[in-house]
Amino acid sequence: MLNNEQALERAADAVARARRAGADAADAVFSADRSLSVSVRLGALEDVERSEAQELDLRVFVGRRSASVSTSDLSSDAIATLVDRAVAMAREAPEDRWAGLAPEDRLLHGRPPHLDLDDGAEVEPAALKARALAAEEAARAVPGVTNSEGAGAGASRVQLALATSHGFAGAYAQSSHGISASVLAGSGGAMERDHAHHSARHAALLDSPQAIGRLAGERVVARLNPRKIPSGAMPVVFDRRVSSGLLGHLMGAISGASITRRTSFLLDALGAQVFAPGVTIWDDPHRPRGIRSRPFDGEGLPVQPLQIVRDGMLETWLLESAAARQLGLEPTGHATRGGGGAPGVSPSNLYMEAGTIPPETLIGDIDYGLLVVELIGQGVNGVTGDYSRGAAGFLIEKGEITVPVSEITIASNLKDMFRALTPANDLEFRYGINAPTLRIDGMTIAGA
Repeated sequence: MLNNEQALERAADAVARARRAGADAADAVFSADRSLSVSVRLGALEDVERSEAQELDLRVFVGRRSASVSTSDLSSDAIATLVDRAVAMAREAPEDRWAGLAPEDRLLHGRPPHLDLDDGAEVEPAALKARALAAEEAARAVPGVTNSEGAGAGASRVQLALATSHGFAGAYAQSSHGISASVLAGSGGAMERDHAHHSARHAALLDSPQAIGRLAGERVVARLNPRKIPSGAMPVVFDRRVSSGLLGHLMGAISGASITRRTSFLLDALGAQVFAPGVTIWDDPHRPRGIRSRPFDGEGLPVQPLQIVRDGMLETWLLESAAARQLGLEPTGHATRGGGGAPGVSPSNLYMEAGTIPPETLIGDIDYGLLVVELIGQGVNGVTGDYSRGAAGFLIEKGEITVPVSEITIASNLKDMFRALTPANDLEFRYGINAPTLRIDGMTIAGA
């Protein structure tokens, strides 16, 4: 693979060519990635996949008109053709008065922060196979596990570079490692399945394959012989496996595109109380070795830790430059690029601060309620905030987690859920989005 300097040369060359071809402004993203994955099932190798790819995404502006093109053919002739086509497309595109590069005075200058995101990801297939086999073996060794859907291990490395015609140039590499296992328990119509996985930027930070496999096995056995429960209103506790999904719905509602299009249930909520007092949500792109850490955003702006919700109050939208111009605000450093086209927005390492109450205490005073460990379907309306999803988990009776339950639906409205939410004190930084165990009272359960 190319190094940072070589990747940046590719992006900068495309920008320079675009300017010479008549573009008033341009930016380019060069990405190169390689990945290797191994899957096993029932102790035997099932598949080995290796891929390597390079891509150049070019965006050009002619006045307020713009066009974006992508190519994986990086020969000089192909780039020349690509540039000419992009400029010609831009001249025919409709005007967009909000379009343009990020403000020049806001660009990151100097050396970007070193976040230690790359360990090289030099892993041989034999080592990945050994990890996958160990994970599956540990899962199948759990009493009650009857079959396996398989286990896998993988490693990848991505090289990214961004160059703009108004002075930004930056590049970085990031690696990723992962292990997963999925197993079944029971038989016939009473069969259940569950899984476990872990990923990390550095292989040294991965949980052991044995721990991942054992967790998958224990999870599926605990779900055997689920019960149906009657419908009604009751407290719902979201396990850490699913609690981060609520933060994902928040991010969709406060993205620049949702606000400028007026398609968000939080449209008029900036500066207002959205969560219960005491709830604070951060986005931290500077976490060393973080799953979603980044030294700059997709427009070349600096990034920094940001409180999105402070003591329950919504403090900011997530804005790239075009949305910021339309709203008369400043971009927030959350622009992302991928697959060509204009930038979108995305958080980096997003998390809700831990509360002060142990999860056992959150559960302990529930006379009759539900602990959710799996959510099914996409029944969330981003315009109204209406929330309705299939779920599975465990019944809570007189403060104790008792029997597994399934084939239920939980419903409410995200506005009400956010205001009624109580976080436990068990936050763990394990994924790109993290939240502690969460309790929400008064949700509607549709059961038997």
